Amino acid sequence: MTRDIHAVVFDIGNVLIGWDPEGFYDGMIGQDRRKALFAAVDLDGMNARIDRGAPFRDTVLGMLDHHPEWEREIMIWHDHWVDMIAPVIAPSVQMLRNLRAQSVPVFALSNFGDDTFTLAQAKYDFLREFDRAFISGRLGVMKPEARIYEILEHETGIAPENLFFIDDRTENIDAALARGWAGHVFRTTDGLKDTLAQFGLSG
Repeated sequence: MTRDIHAVVFDIGNVLIGWDPEGFYDGMIGQDRRKALFAAVDLDGMNARIDRGAPFRDTVLGMLDHHPEWEREIMIWHDHWVDMIAPVIAPSVQMLRNLRAQSVPVFALSNFGDDTFTLAQAKYDFLREFDRAFISGRLGVMKPEARIYEILEHETGIAPENLFFIDDRTENIDAALARGWAGHVFRTTDGLKDTLAQFGLSG
């Protein structure tokens, strides 16, 4: 493709690291109990508040006031959160490092809590290797809202048509494409490598 890409932007969850809370809970408490928990307690909504900047510990503990009968299960989210972000998608991490070795700037653009991103960086050193990390919990705005893409453009000084974005959610890629970015909906590392090659990038 005839497009000059100046930087590659990575989502984190399910691109560089697995993110499957339901599957994790299945292993901890069994599928039936997990289904009942997720039906009774809005853990997804809780996580979205954290991703928008709410403090991790206080937000999780706040759920106990509304659902004391689920205290043990809710606290799994807090006490085992670093175990939930797994496994590493090693070929994607290698592509990130290969791009940086070729002097291609690499940014993160992720819906992630401020506190939880710090925890993740302590566990996974490659999360400290971005040239810049644009984290929703620190910015107070989330994908696919246009403002978070605008912030990245403004802060990096890179025009939309020179950015290539990788995300596992179609709506997040669609929002980037609407701004003129190039993008790839991540499904497999082979698929990502092929798309990067189409833009003249070697992952």
